[in-house]
Amino acid sequence: MRVIDLFAGAGGFSTGATMAGAEVVWAANHWPEAVRYHAKNHPDAEHVTQDLHQADWEQVPPHDLMLASPCCQGHSRARGKEIGNPQHDASRSTAWAVVSAAEFHRPRAIIVENVPEFTRWSLYPAWKMAMESLGYAVSPHVIDAADHGAPQNRVRLFIVLTRSRAPLMLDLQPEAHIPARSFLRLGEGRWSKIDRRGRAQSTLERVAQGRQQHGERFLISYYGNSRGGRSLDRPIGTITTRDRWAIIDGDRMRMISRDEVRDAMTFPRGYRLPKQHRLSVHMLGNAVCPVPASRIISAVMEAA
Repeated sequence: MRVIDLFAGAGGFSTGATMAGAEVVWAANHWPEAVRYHAKNHPDAEHVTQDLHQADWEQVPPHDLMLASPCCQGHSRARGKEIGNPQHDASRSTAWAVVSAAEFHRPRAIIVENVPEFTRWSLYPAWKMAMESLGYAVSPHVIDAADHGAPQNRVRLFIVLTRSRAPLMLDLQPEAHIPARSFLRLGEGRWSKIDRRGRAQSTLERVAQGRQQHGERFLISYYGNSRGGRSLDRPIGTITTRDRWAIIDGDRMRMISRDEVRDAMTFPRGYRLPKQHRLSVHMLGNAVCPVPASRIISAVMEAA
């Protein structure tokens, strides 16, 4: 099966397609650095650096499956709720590129990934109607990556669109969760004393609460809803585009490393990433988890 990847980013969706046995023939993103690293990891695909609002779909090769991860920030609870914010309006509008690409190419199947709030977008009914008018049955699935092979709780929406009379409902059976301790390397990294001078009081409070809950070894989140600690026997919480998770080990702590972020996202160990920690985390936090994606893509390939 030939696949194209819109909004390809670091290549999580493309990597999932490759794991599923598909051939990625084309990938695009507006960010040159993301395209550069996608090309390093998927050298056989054609790459385009472009705002997909302005894409020439005639230049895109024939394909059976379209993958698309339109910008999610404008839909997320944390960043998308400002009424009339032009940046968020532009972010949400990227979803219309899926419609224009589908209108031109009419692939057998399309999978769109986003945050669950995408279906509460004021223009989602119109977007859904546009896809249906092109002959696609629309089937939304809300999936936690932890249920499908990732050591991370990451709830995302996967909309399966097929040229069929009825929506394709995937029968994805949840699997046993993989704990965070499976990818953490306690013998590595740059550790610092928890009680060092200048440590934020809020961090010390999180550590104190975590010790009460989990003993001497656990994870804490620097922001979000987690106020105390998180057991290493659970999947890690959602990986984001900036450093979020720290390991507590006795009287020392450190942020999780780039390679640990990569493993939490289920990218292969040899996947090529920028040397800069911040840039790698940004790319990875924006990505689709490849292993869960591969299972979704495999199910669609078998049924479509």
